[in-house]
Amino acid sequence: MPASELREGDGAPIAGRVAADGGPTVLRMILGGRMRRLREACGISREDAGEAIRGSHSKISRLELGRVGFRQRDLVDLLAFYGVTDPEELAEFIELAQQASASGWWHRDTDWLPKWFDTYLGLEQAARLIRCYEPRAVPELLQTADYARALLTLAHPDERDDAIERRVALRMRRQQILARRDPPQFWVIVDEAALRRPIGGSTVWRGQLDHLVRLAAQPHISVQVVADHVGGPAIADGAFTMLRFAEPDLPDIVYLQQLTSALYLDKRADLDAYLRVVNVLSVHAAPPEYTVGLLEALRERMPRTVDRPSDTGDRQ
Repeated sequence: MPASELREGDGAPIAGRVAADGGPTVLRMILGGRMRRLREACGISREDAGEAIRGSHSKISRLELGRVGFRQRDLVDLLAFYGVTDPEELAEFIELAQQASASGWWHRDTDWLPKWFDTYLGLEQAARLIRCYEPRAVPELLQTADYARALLTLAHPDERDDAIERRVALRMRRQQILARRDPPQFWVIVDEAALRRPIGGSTVWRGQLDHLVRLAAQPHISVQVVADHVGGPAIADGAFTMLRFAEPDLPDIVYLQQLTSALYLDKRADLDAYLRVVNVLSVHAAPPEYTVGLLEALRERMPRTVDRPSDTGDRQ
């Protein structure tokens, strides 16, 4: 999908272009990008801008990257330094800064959510195109609650049941972006080996495949399966997600989740490298129109097994 189909012009008001569900992360990035362009248009260095707000060049860098929010005093001082005097334009910047200081819907989980994942949630909510490759399991946005619960229990064996349920609830809430009135385009490539892995037992696994069949039939969701003999892991080092946004102030981003942290790549060379990989994967994977048949065949081909019953009997 060409970028031009997902970009809007700079002529629209700032607040009018912002994805309402994106949360403070996206709003901070948009505001920071606009402020950076204003500074560069005036030929002002980060060092001089920092001095104007009694700060440093590193503070300006964090503000422009959306890592931190603008205090209204700093915003007003910088806008004056950059020559912005129109009352309506000033009010628009201030309104955007106020919106960026609000909390996303996931703020109730900030007691356990790592900061690096909080950032990703804001980006995911605002994306207009999400492309991902997953070699290990069904992608999170396509998981059933039972499948997610089984997977999260494996990943966090020491957590209490109520903590696991909070993680499951957050994952299910994230999936609502695919059911909203104006959903993003979601294009996922998953390894056959990941689909054959009966996480949670045969009943949960079959329910997950049935769920995938229903989702893959929706026009905004494309699911491709990489056959085992193709060797998806030989093409890509691991799972990754590419995000594209409608707002011109947001660059495309590649998200790489690690065990205790995450990487966000937005340099052109990195984006081009991952775009080449995902394009190669999509060529070697079966076309989306074959996915439903492949899932149904996989479901029928696997032997019907009996799940281990819960250990609820009396103990001697």
